[in-house]
Amino acid sequence: MTTQVPTAQVPARPAAAGSPPPTEERTARRRVLLHWIAVHSLGVAAALFFTLPFVFVVLTSLMSDQQALTRDLWPHTWEWGNYRAVLDTPGFLTWWKNTLLYAGLGTVLTVASSVPVAYALAKFRFRGRHLSLMLVISMMMLPPQVIIIPMYLFWAKQLDLSGTLWPLIVPMAFGDAFSIFLLRQFLLTIPDEYLDAAKVDGCGELRTLLRVVLPMAKPGIAAVALFQFFYAWNDYFGPQIYASENPGAWTLSYGLESFKGAHHTDWNLTMAATVLVMAPVILVFFFAQKAFVEGVTLTGVKG
Repeated sequence: MTTQVPTAQVPARPAAAGSPPPTEERTARRRVLLHWIAVHSLGVAAALFFTLPFVFVVLTSLMSDQQALTRDLWPHTWEWGNYRAVLDTPGFLTWWKNTLLYAGLGTVLTVASSVPVAYALAKFRFRGRHLSLMLVISMMMLPPQVIIIPMYLFWAKQLDLSGTLWPLIVPMAFGDAFSIFLLRQFLLTIPDEYLDAAKVDGCGELRTLLRVVLPMAKPGIAAVALFQFFYAWNDYFGPQIYASENPGAWTLSYGLESFKGAHHTDWNLTMAATVLVMAPVILVFFFAQKAFVEGVTLTGVKG
C-alpha cells in the first residue's frame, strides 16, 4: 500500500501594489501598438498620395518616345537626353531667366515693402490702426481679375510697358496684402519688452526694426518670402496678360503651355520640361522647410 505524500501548495506571487493586472497590461500594449500602426499607415498612405504623381512624371520623362505612349510604368532604357533636348529648345533658357527675375526680384521687393507696414500695424498705436488692418484684409479678399482691366490700361496704354514683366514686378515694391497680414501676425508674438529695452538704449524706430525685430522675425520673413517666390514662379495669369505678345518675356509657367502644344505627342519631353520647372521650387522648399514651417506655426499665436 503506497502512501501519497501531500504536495506543498505554493502561494501565488501577489501583484505589486499599484501595477495593473497582466490582462490589462497586455490590452494597453495592444492598444498602443494598434494606434502606432494606424497613424503610420495613414502617414504612408498620404505620402504615397502626394509622391506617386511626381514619381510618375519623373519616370515618364526618362522614357523613349514610343514607350511614353504605352502603359509601361518603368523605363526600358533611361533616356537622360530628354532633358538636354528640352534645354536646347529655343527660348527655354530665356524663360528660365525671366522667371528668376520675376520671382527673385519680386520676392525681395515684397519683403522689403511689407515688413515696415507690418511692423507699424503690429507695434504702433495710432488712430485708425484697426481700420488700416481691415483695409489690408479686404484687399486680400479682392480677386485680381476684378482690377485687371484698369491695371492693364494703366501699364499698357499709359506707361507702354506691355510685352514686359515690369507691370508684375513694380507693384510688388508697394507691399502685398497677404504678406503684410502674415508678417503682422508674426510680429505680434515678439514681446514689447525687447523693443522697449532697445529704445531705452537710444535706438529709434528704424534702428529697432533693423537690429531687434528683423533678427527675431526671420522665420516669419522666410515664410513670406517662400510664399511670394512660389506664387511668382507658378504665376500663369499675370504673364499671360502682360507678356503674351512678346515671347522674349515669357516665363516658365506660360512657356510650358506653348512647349506642351508644340510637343503634344512627345509626352516624355513634356514631362522632362515639367520636372525642370518644378525642380527649383522643390529644392528651395527642401532647404528652407524648417524656417518655413516654424514661421507658419508661430504666425497667428496672437490676435
